[in-house]
Amino acid sequence: MNLADLNKIAEAMVMPGKGILAADESSGTIKKRFDAIGVESTEDNRRDYRELMFRSTEAMSNYISGVILYDETIWQKAKDGTPLVEVIAKTGAIPGIKVDEGTKPLHNCPGELVTIGLDKLADRLPKYYAQGARFAKWRAVIDIGGGKPSHTCVMANAHALARYAALCQEAQIVPIVEPEVLMDGDHDIDTCHRVTEWVLKETFQQLYYQKVALEGIVLKPNMAIAGKKSAKRASVQDVAEKTVRLLKNCVPAAVPGIAFLSGGQSDEEATAHLDAMNKIGGLPWKLTFSYGRALQAAPQKAWSGKAENVAAAQRAFAHRAMMNGLASLGQWKQDLEKKAA
Repeated sequence: MNLADLNKIAEAMVMPGKGILAADESSGTIKKRFDAIGVESTEDNRRDYRELMFRSTEAMSNYISGVILYDETIWQKAKDGTPLVEVIAKTGAIPGIKVDEGTKPLHNCPGELVTIGLDKLADRLPKYYAQGARFAKWRAVIDIGGGKPSHTCVMANAHALARYAALCQEAQIVPIVEPEVLMDGDHDIDTCHRVTEWVLKETFQQLYYQKVALEGIVLKPNMAIAGKKSAKRASVQDVAEKTVRLLKNCVPAAVPGIAFLSGGQSDEEATAHLDAMNKIGGLPWKLTFSYGRALQAAPQKAWSGKAENVAAAQRAFAHRAMMNGLASLGQWKQDLEKKAA
């Protein structure tokens, strides 16, 4: 493992003013998104949609530091025959790859899941590296409610995340460590804060046991935020302050940066929360975004599977990328959204 090189990539992934595009939706997830806009989820349509984002020069060059790809996409070629990883690299963004293989029910823990895919990961990583991937992603999901999460679930997922991270670094690939506490329930922000603190502390303990070099990772956590079904909503400032306090209590300063997931927040919500955190300032790590839906919902709707809509979709993508780029600097303002409308 060359830690200096891993650190250089990790630092580039959280470069001020830029963030990570999560374009790694599974076949099932992207089908749901395409169904919503009336587009058939074929291999060509998936490629065309993702290619329009990767060729959005303004967005990619100015605001996107890296792109997380699905296994299908990393091997695909653009319509003109150029490998998509080359299209991405030409913009200055770093290609990455989702390496987990989804989730399975966790034995003896009703309603809880564990992420799988470790068994052949050591064999897969060198192939991804040869294809151009310089970072990877592994997502663990933790649910709140009905006695969840259990100690077993938190431990099992934290251990798997740490094993994955160690294997990535051995293959000279920067691991994005993504423990996601879901916002699907009716819990309030304080419950989310408490559970996320537990999950992050356990994750970093497991990273230590697996001898993962923190200088060569990027953390992708949820924010401290109330569940979608909660009657008690928290203000933007409350989310920012509680999330920053949570991170300061859990995340060592050696970590180069934190790239938040949007986790079901609206586009503007995700941007406003990130901006408010960066306005607090005085943080030991960079705070940026690694958004999927919060970057893509607008361009997907604008595109709707029609070639004549590609330019409009690229404008929508560039706008959301710019808004989040500004938020990563603490320079976003609400009226910038109105000007673009």
